[in-house]
Amino acid sequence: MSNPLKSTLALAAALFVSAAADASAETAHIFWKDLRPATQSAAENVGLPMIAAKLPDHGETLSVNLQDKSIQLAGYALPVDRDGDLVYQFLLVPWTGACSHMPTPPPNQIVLVTPARPYKMSEAYQPVAVTGALKPDMEKSQLFILDGVSIIRSGYSVRKADVVSVETVPDTITLPVNSPWSFLNKKKN
Repeated sequence: MSNPLKSTLALAAALFVSAAADASAETAHIFWKDLRPATQSAAENVGLPMIAAKLPDHGETLSVNLQDKSIQLAGYALPVDRDGDLVYQFLLVPWTGACSHMPTPPPNQIVLVTPARPYKMSEAYQPVAVTGALKPDMEKSQLFILDGVSIIRSGYSVRKADVVSVETVPDTITLPVNSPWSFLNKKKN
């Protein structure tokens, strides 16, 4: 390989690494609290389930300062549109059991995610991290659960999202031991 070609390849590689570093530096790693107004109590402070009906604004106050920003958020994936183990759209929720085993969180605590590529999911409530442009907008999704269909309102969406499996969700909420849904606290092995 000639020296000019080696130099060109080295420069291209350096620019690629630099661009990737800049892109990751621009991605804000956010938490669920960042999606609700500072005046809204966290779920663990009001007792679970934290439902929209308990909130003065019904959980419809969204964080517009994150609009169109590249974010990364970890949560639990609940499939909305799937074919076998391939998921084409899912709800990202802050704790296991949200929307199907217990009442739905407020819209500002639900993100509708459309992966850039179908995501292979082995089970509902799989912990994932989602990266992409966050759009505050109220949307409705049909969620098919064992006892019928639920209409779930999400306050945010991320389209063409990069989705990766994670071991833990840093700001997850553990249900109280006396909760009828405490079976959802089990550790996944």
